[in-house]
Amino acid sequence: MENHSIKFGSVEIVFSIEYRKRKSLSITVFPDGLITVISPTDTAIEQIKAKVHRKAAWIIKQLDTFQQFQPKTTPRKYISGETHYYLGRQYRLKVIESEKREVIFRGGYIEIYTLDKTNKPVIEKALEEWYRVKAKEKFGPVFKKCLEKLPLEEELKANLNFKLLSMPKRWGSCTNVGNILLNPNLVKTSKACIEYVILHELCHLVIPYHNAAFYELQTILMPDWRELKKKLDFSI
Repeated sequence: MENHSIKFGSVEIVFSIEYRKRKSLSITVFPDGLITVISPTDTAIEQIKAKVHRKAAWIIKQLDTFQQFQPKTTPRKYISGETHYYLGRQYRLKVIESEKREVIFRGGYIEIYTLDKTNKPVIEKALEEWYRVKAKEKFGPVFKKCLEKLPLEEELKANLNFKLLSMPKRWGSCTNVGNILLNPNLVKTSKACIEYVILHELCHLVIPYHNAAFYELQTILMPDWRELKKKLDFSI
């Protein structure tokens, strides 16, 4: 694929072009910020750039939408007293030197038992694994609840599930083949925000793109999604 760019005001839009045997030109904006133009083989580059320029406002809006939907993280030291999020609330860590290796949520604390309380990578990994376990546990019932709201055939719903995937720039994703991927770090947010992200991704099974029909469906199923989306925009 070839890379090109145009200027729209002060914004530079960089995009790749893939030529195929087809009659029409399409533009896709991906969650990671990549922009792809699929064009008929005989289309001149000037025509393609003109089309991208005409769609520039829409492209920028899509990029802004994805940017707002990205998780933000802050550097962590993984020491006792440091606060970490779980289900939308902050809890303090207790790092305890011990022969056993486990993480326990108890008495308003996240207790991490480890051989060496100064070994940051080991403590970080233990906490990440604990979040992953909790994510699988908490997401399941919410996924089922959201799935019941979706206007899909019951046979299709019966075969749907989610997978956990660490994604530095996304809370969730719906792949082209209909797989729902959820960031384990989503378990750090509130239950309402978890439901919003899951419902958002499931809506893509009905309407793949972020267009007016998609947001109309999302609003019908979750009228307060805009407020929940704003709550996701904080550091974890």
